[in-house]
Amino acid sequence: MATGRTHRPANRSRGIPEATVARLPLYLRALTALSERSVPTVSSEELATAAGVNSAKLRKDFSYLGSYGTRGVGYDVEYLVYQISRELGLTQDWPVVIVGIGNLGAALANYGGFASRGFRVASLIDADPEMAGKVVAGIEVQHSDGLEQVIEDNDVSIGVIATPAASAQPVCDRLVAAGITSILNFAPTVLSVPDGVDVRKVDLSIELQILAFHEQRKAGELSDEDAEELPQGAGEVTASPVAPPAASVTKRGSGSGKSPAGASGGTSGRNGEPGSDGDVPAVMPA
Repeated sequence: MATGRTHRPANRSRGIPEATVARLPLYLRALTALSERSVPTVSSEELATAAGVNSAKLRKDFSYLGSYGTRGVGYDVEYLVYQISRELGLTQDWPVVIVGIGNLGAALANYGGFASRGFRVASLIDADPEMAGKVVAGIEVQHSDGLEQVIEDNDVSIGVIATPAASAQPVCDRLVAAGITSILNFAPTVLSVPDGVDVRKVDLSIELQILAFHEQRKAGELSDEDAEELPQGAGEVTASPVAPPAASVTKRGSGSGKSPAGASGGTSGRNGEPGSDGDVPAVMPA
């Protein structure tokens, strides 16, 4: 089987849009599931639903592959699996090196989905001398001093960085210097790379933060719904029939703009705008 270092996927030369390329793995995942259930054909609507896109977009994406399906029949599942796999370069062998064999790196090394999708974990690298020689997922961990030699000996195509943030950029620089032009970065930092080097970033904490945002928004919407269900007038404060003491009103921008002596209002911000605690109280006791 040819290795990835000498054979590149055809999508660049065929002018397939990056957005379409990003959706091809989604189609392949859905098609693989259908293939495992021995489903021979699938309609664009069914496949689009399984992949989480609309059918018009799916048909447009497949037109770049030269696949248009058969009216009344749909798409041949096995042929589409082959087409997409070939376009993504998954019919070739892509040797991968994982750098940083902590909890995350070890989990990636043990992931069984790499081999079935055309990726071979060729080597595991770690900077900790105590890790050198240990076997993870059937592969002996090697010290980072030999990273460049490992890349050359194994004809590595793709580098995976699973190190702490502080170590990620130096590791990236060494990978690039050794000829690696495709990097999958799990470190929580942005890598700087030269033109011609592709980096895909996976940050689990960012994904969780986005989910937390949506959870907070949903909780706020539920609170608003609860408030709408309250009986009319519930929760309103009835004005006291007793007249309040005489008060002086301070308007922003009137007079000298300073708070009256003894005022305990918040600190105003830049250019006279209210600070974090707001402006001085609008009503001060006489």
